[in-house]
Amino acid sequence: MSTDQDLLTDGLLTHPHAVYDRLRDSAPVHRITGPDGSPAWLVTRYGDVREALADPLLSLDKRHALPGGYKGFALPPALDANLLNMDPPDHTRIRRLVGRAFTTRRVEQLRVPIRQTADRLLDALGTNDGRGTNDGPHGSTDLIAAYAAPLPITVICDLLGVPDEHRRDFRAWTDVLVAPDPARPQAAKEAIVAMLGFFTQLLADKRKEPADDLLSDLIAVRDESHSAENGRLTEDELMSLTFLILFAGYENTVQLIGTAVLALLQHPDQLAALRADPTRLPAAVEEFMRYDGPALLAIRRFPLQDVTIGDVTVPAGETVLLSLAAADRDPRRFPDADRFDLGRDATGHLALGHGIHYCLGAPLARLETEIALAALLERLPDLKLDGDPDDLRWRPSLRARGLLTLPVTY
Repeated sequence: MSTDQDLLTDGLLTHPHAVYDRLRDSAPVHRITGPDGSPAWLVTRYGDVREALADPLLSLDKRHALPGGYKGFALPPALDANLLNMDPPDHTRIRRLVGRAFTTRRVEQLRVPIRQTADRLLDALGTNDGRGTNDGPHGSTDLIAAYAAPLPITVICDLLGVPDEHRRDFRAWTDVLVAPDPARPQAAKEAIVAMLGFFTQLLADKRKEPADDLLSDLIAVRDESHSAENGRLTEDELMSLTFLILFAGYENTVQLIGTAVLALLQHPDQLAALRADPTRLPAAVEEFMRYDGPALLAIRRFPLQDVTIGDVTVPAGETVLLSLAAADRDPRRFPDADRFDLGRDATGHLALGHGIHYCLGAPLARLETEIALAALLERLPDLKLDGDPDDLRWRPSLRARGLLTLPVTY
């Protein structure tokens, strides 16, 4: 065991992979101070993380947490009854109800509309360099704001049936929750209140006027029975599930697209190889996830009894944090792990989890990232980073790995 109480002030926010490399090399498990100042155990090696992700003795249910430990977001019950806080059998019941919407076959049907959305966003870039010319797309932009963020929010909102006029608000609320501003301690609470009101009204509107969308389907499942014991959804579960699909469906994908583009721009040889053979894109997405995935940490877990991880016994109820980022850079599993290599076999990475809590939206995240990059490679052949990479700003978040902006020229 290693104790590292200075972890949060020792570069993790700015250079997480360097910090995780040091922690992983020094010990398999570290006693740290969690994001809210409470104690937690951090696991960093691939074998330990993979095993822990699938361990039924590590619960996601906050009722098994000891008082004073790190529990993650403090959400009202109507948003908190989601898959990220559940163990079987509730987790199994709800995942079965919604899982049909995210199968690889169902998601593949979204390929054409996703590409149409990507093309529409790239069309909007046009020429914006202030010269008043119109001789083809050229100029500069923030690729996060102009492309990486609006693409997944459009896709997931279309899937659920969220009206266009609410999408910008949802992006703003999500940004506040993922990376709270210490100077605005009330902002996260205000965002949660606003989101609760938004979802309440959205569900009411969908009940009045159902449509051909996932949310209307989920409401129909809920309203067939008011009994969770009969395999249906409670009202809190319905609202929480809507929140989770929107939140995770947007947040993880925008981060993945942004870091994937950055990795390509910083490795021109890999970019050239992908341009030469775009059929490599599906495999490349796996390396993007492994190399710089959207989640630094998995959702916190709580041992149901004393458990041994690595060489450490973690008492029941204490908080366990599993570092997906550290595991996916572990040279024990991926040789030369800090090297970005689209030719490597990156299968087995843990960026989307492992076991029964494996990311429900994984097929959609993969497809969106593949299409987003394919459109960029085809439409903007001269895409370049605009400025010094050291000046890039990252989300001040210990959980989510993502760029605030990605300035490019094209």
